[in-house]
Amino acid sequence: MPAANDSGPPSAVEKVKAESRLLRGTIAQSLLDPATGGLAEADTHLIKLHGSYQQDDRDVREERRLQKLEPAYSFMIRTRLPGGVCTPQQWLALDDLATRYANHSLRLTTRQAFQLHGVIKQDLKSTIAAMNAVLIDTIAACGDVNRNVLASANPLESRLHAIVHDWAVRLSEHLLPRTRAYHEIWLDGKPVAGGEEQEPIYGPTYLPRKFKAALVVPPVNDVDVFAQDLGFIAIADPDNGSALAGFNVTAGGGLGATHGDAATFPRLADVLGFIRQDDLLAVAEAVVTTQRDFGDRSNRKHARLKYTIETLGLDAFRQEVERRAGVQFEPARQVNFTTNSDRFGWTQDLDGRWSLTLRIPSGRIADHQDAPMRSGLRAIAAVHSGTFRITPNQNLIVAGVAISARARIEQLTRQHGLTLHETASPVRLDALACVALPTCPLAMAEAERYLPDLVSQIENRLEAHGLKGNLLGLRITGCPNGCARPYLAEIALVGKAPGRYNLHLGGDAAGRRLNKLHLENLDEPGILGALDPLFARYAAGKLTNERFGDFLWRSKLI
Repeated sequence: MPAANDSGPPSAVEKVKAESRLLRGTIAQSLLDPATGGLAEADTHLIKLHGSYQQDDRDVREERRLQKLEPAYSFMIRTRLPGGVCTPQQWLALDDLATRYANHSLRLTTRQAFQLHGVIKQDLKSTIAAMNAVLIDTIAACGDVNRNVLASANPLESRLHAIVHDWAVRLSEHLLPRTRAYHEIWLDGKPVAGGEEQEPIYGPTYLPRKFKAALVVPPVNDVDVFAQDLGFIAIADPDNGSALAGFNVTAGGGLGATHGDAATFPRLADVLGFIRQDDLLAVAEAVVTTQRDFGDRSNRKHARLKYTIETLGLDAFRQEVERRAGVQFEPARQVNFTTNSDRFGWTQDLDGRWSLTLRIPSGRIADHQDAPMRSGLRAIAAVHSGTFRITPNQNLIVAGVAISARARIEQLTRQHGLTLHETASPVRLDALACVALPTCPLAMAEAERYLPDLVSQIENRLEAHGLKGNLLGLRITGCPNGCARPYLAEIALVGKAPGRYNLHLGGDAAGRRLNKLHLENLDEPGILGALDPLFARYAAGKLTNERFGDFLWRSKLI
């Protein structure tokens, strides 16, 4: 059996989890404390496993410090929504909560979930309870557990997509924490009697770090499966393309890193092998429990599954998973991925209905003077009889539209400025950004607020070199933790300090290749100055249909 992956005594967060009484801590008491807008320090860690982060407005942090006031605390709440599917009724309920309790916007995440920002402490319980009333919960949406399970975005696209989405829901349910703490604290459930409550998968201290799982249907790799801790690549039955033969299993992906720490790094997942679909839950549980038992609980920067596999070795890890699952991996099946981008506009589903994929920049749904997007989607939800489906690229699918309703949906999208997918450049359509400032406590630089200007600058440089309309994957994050999956992009900016970024180049269009650090600590003129000669070389020397990232590698420019 492999050796455990600990390098010292348990971290402070491990102590908090161990003493939490299965995630209860003193959250209930902290919520009632009128002396502060925040929670007790230990509870700020525990509440993540309930689906919320304590944040503060960093735009006013210094001003409040000078006034001897505590930070302007508020909370982000994130939903658990396997595969990103919700009903119009759920959409309207969340939209209402954004007005009543949050900052009047909804944010679609790269994990196919909703985030509400700006909820104050006294409204936390009311908000979570209202979500639960429409059958949306926030259990395990954050924290040291398996988080929201991704799945290829539109299960109505084919019967295979529908089967895979069903497995995503089953996986999410199977890996949920079993503690009743969530129901006691947020839904006024009765405490467990007799002290017999247990966590059969996670144990009393849960996982050493966050854990992310995804299922994908080739050839579209919209979930970026190789960036996930655990991935399942659907393999169609060779004799019946609508049936599922099983899955190639991947493990050990993860994109977080720390500036200046060579022991941390982005990593693509390894392929463990092929399994039959009925073995999915057993294999998933075996991967999770292996990480539970062998992950590093001393150093949280070294606690993700990717480091566990690096330490144990891939063969030893695979053998341990096989032993625990009682499953023998078969050789992986051949897979071809062509893109990790979304397909915009109208498409017809397997049942003859229609789906409309809309571009939502940075996933932020709000009303702007020239594009009242939130009002438009509220109006669509009021008449829509299908579902809404969040994509892993922060976009939105209005799915299952009857032909008789298509004209009305189309009219509402045009009336409310929801037609960016028709007019935006390929760069603007594919660009991703994390939230960053002002709410993320880890952010070192802007991301979401800077993205529109950055895209305009890059569009100008592309046009100057005759590259207008070229496909190009751009991602920006406010820190190196990888929330917008920057290390897979053809061009990525990773925040280093206010107004300064590391420039990474050379990812591919299908999420199968990491990019490389090209230059460090650049301001905007430095970024554009570095890209401009590369665009010139690309324009002069690219092959037909060759992507920018592929050209950089072929030409040995990175």
